[in-house]
Amino acid sequence: MRNKYIFLVLILLTFFVGCNREKKQLNVFTWAGYVSDDIREGFEKEFGVTILVDTFASNEDLLTKLMAGATGYDIIMPSDYMVSILIKQNLLAELNRDNIPNFQNISPLFLGKYFDSENQYSIPYTFGTAGIAYDSAVISPAPESWAVLWDDQYKNQFSMLDDQRETIGAALKLLGYSLNSTDPEEIRAAKEKLIAQAPLVKQYKSEAEELLIAGDVVMAHCWSGDAFRAIETRPTIRYVIPKEGSSQFIDAVCIPKSAPHKALAEQFIDYLLRPEVNAKITAFTKYGTCVPTAKEFLPENLREHKFIYPPKAVLESLEWLRDPGDFTRHYDRAWEEIKAK
Repeated sequence: MRNKYIFLVLILLTFFVGCNREKKQLNVFTWAGYVSDDIREGFEKEFGVTILVDTFASNEDLLTKLMAGATGYDIIMPSDYMVSILIKQNLLAELNRDNIPNFQNISPLFLGKYFDSENQYSIPYTFGTAGIAYDSAVISPAPESWAVLWDDQYKNQFSMLDDQRETIGAALKLLGYSLNSTDPEEIRAAKEKLIAQAPLVKQYKSEAEELLIAGDVVMAHCWSGDAFRAIETRPTIRYVIPKEGSSQFIDAVCIPKSAPHKALAEQFIDYLLRPEVNAKITAFTKYGTCVPTAKEFLPENLREHKFIYPPKAVLESLEWLRDPGDFTRHYDRAWEEIKAK
């Protein structure tokens, strides 16, 4: 009888230890290549937890999954306009600043933006732009306009972002319209422009870095970080923001309302805002840091990079993507028709 009692106690102890271990797990849903092993392992070692990372290819993919009832994620990393949509859909938890003392390290330049005016739900992670990466060993002179992505001579030699707002946005800018157009005729014109382009496109892919490094494409509509990471392996790659203008973005760190480990998630956010850790984000992703003191921990070439930190003249040509509200259905329908070609 005594042995049975001891055996039962051991089973219960094993059960409770297992439950405790399960609570020490942080589940992150983010863009591919956005959380380095160095950052993940550093947090795991210091706090005795395990981080599991799942990835999405676009903001719309993230929204679709959350709206479908996906739970279990502690950290998500939507872009600015998607933050405003998630707030509207009541899918984000309010942040407890008491658990994020390193919030004070963030530059005011990246706070109080239109999508979360008091930063109740989001913390800036990185910022960047969209543009064109190209192989200067193949393409000369350097492209200046979005029009190069409609040039027949580059058929099957370039990729476009698999992202409806960015790709429709590129066509809108080429046509002289705003990225945030809510004019059905302008969306129709952009759609027709992209349908005409479709036979020239090798692939719609958001992770353009892979294609550029492999030499599968000589040009890519891509986000700036992908271009700068590709340059490390293939030095002839260059990046340009077209003269018609493009998008700028802040990618944020948020906690879903359904997060099982909210306090741990806030601890992770605070960890990311340490200057020496935040510098690792820029060193890995090649996007700009929102923590000024992090620059002290960056190599010189990443401190004042002219495309990571664009000059004023370029910044003035950039737009923030914004939530078009009910008009989103026009973008959705246009994208479906483009991808069907």
